[in-house]
Amino acid sequence: MFTGIGTLTNVATVVVGSGLGLLIGHRLSERVRSTVTSALGLVTLLIAAQSAFAVSDPELIDEVGTSAPILIVLGALVIGGIIGSWFRLEDRLEDVGAWLQRRLTKEGGGEGRERFVEGFVISSLVFCVGPLTILGSINEGLGNGADQLLLKAVLDGFASLAFAASFGIGVMASALSIAVIQGTLTALGALLGSFLPEAHLLALTATGGLILIGVAFRLLNLKAIPVADLLPALVIAPLLCQIAIAVH
Repeated sequence: MFTGIGTLTNVATVVVGSGLGLLIGHRLSERVRSTVTSALGLVTLLIAAQSAFAVSDPELIDEVGTSAPILIVLGALVIGGIIGSWFRLEDRLEDVGAWLQRRLTKEGGGEGRERFVEGFVISSLVFCVGPLTILGSINEGLGNGADQLLLKAVLDGFASLAFAASFGIGVMASALSIAVIQGTLTALGALLGSFLPEAHLLALTATGGLILIGVAFRLLNLKAIPVADLLPALVIAPLLCQIAIAVH
């Protein structure tokens, strides 16, 4: 297999899964779609919790000390949130979704537009913010195989089916987000080699897990957190980890 097969497979499963979701979505009642969305929110919460527990990984603690991991994640989310809010990343992501909606569908504004944008934003975040996205893409770029991304492709395929049944064609548009983000990370892995030590990856993974919890809250209608505004935290976390290692 060639480098990039994991991302291409992931894109294909999301397109096929969301296509199937569009075919059966109109046959499902609003109550069924709401229940499916809530189920996805609970599963997302489980995956997010598993990722967030990387904050207590012994290898990270050995590198930065016992109290630093939580401070790293806190600092990354606060600083990243400030940066993301300053650049209005959530609004910009929604604008991308609206732009795609105008070109991919015949629906106008109002409820149709909101449903498309919501589907695009939520599915893009669910599919692109997580340890499998980051670690899987980097590992494939390093030549370690695409096993992690192929597993993610299967999971995303089933998730996209359920999402599309609830949110419509906006979910299919999130395949573009997967192609861009995972493709970029795979290219970085291929060009730079193992550019993040294990401790930095653990800090990044824990931070990404908390961001995913925000996505789960949105799916469960608990709180509409502007999750995209927190995405710069994924860059800040390794930087703060490096500072903590230097101080430790």
